[in-house]
Amino acid sequence: MRSLLRVIQTAERKCAYLQGKGYGTATIRQEVTLVHKLLSRPPTLAVDIGGNVGDYSAELLKATPGLEVHVFEPATVNVGKLQERFGALENVTITASGVSDSTGKATLYADKAGAGSASLTKRDLAHLDVYFNHSETVSVIRFEDYWIRELQRRPLDIVKLDIEGHELAALGGFGEAIHSVGVLQFEFGGTNIDTRTFFRDFWHFFQRTGFDVYRITPLGLQRMERYRESEETFSVTNFVAANRQPVPR
Repeated sequence: MRSLLRVIQTAERKCAYLQGKGYGTATIRQEVTLVHKLLSRPPTLAVDIGGNVGDYSAELLKATPGLEVHVFEPATVNVGKLQERFGALENVTITASGVSDSTGKATLYADKAGAGSASLTKRDLAHLDVYFNHSETVSVIRFEDYWIRELQRRPLDIVKLDIEGHELAALGGFGEAIHSVGVLQFEFGGTNIDTRTFFRDFWHFFQRTGFDVYRITPLGLQRMERYRESEETFSVTNFVAANRQPVPR
């Protein structure tokens, strides 16, 4: 009986993986390729929220040399790495800030400085023997304010959101800017357990704002026709939301 259950559990994990559930790590090249497939025109402006050390932005620039990219990253050590990596490029703007639903100060927690898992929530990962004992005070802003002030309400071809469980809060600060987004990629996973946010919240947000939602899988993009409770899988998974309306230039 125990052996049979192990076989069933293994099959279950593999089937989920092929659906993209848990297929969210080390897939940046494919993510960028699939995002481009949903665009109706070559991108000219991209926003990378949660830039970390710049791997996603670098892949965007590889796909479209000369693309204007705005990178947001709150961790001090990573801002330094981003400046070293992109500082000589006039088409890349680095903003040392997080993105949320309000402007002000917040605490960024991590198990070590510059960790990709750093979050504005102090995560409970004791079951993995990981402890978020490193912290620093960082700035956070509403993206709509930046969009109006710095981008002059321009169309946003690509937006990437990977901010460890605070993606929904960031979307809450997009305001009218969300209607200028062509495609928006976001991550969902274990961090959403700590922030108590669910895929259903994202589904309703994008339904209200006029986007179709796709899951990135090893086999390509899977369009999600409707919400099901079985989608609440807290293994790292990447989604893409595509605006149903063409975004005017």
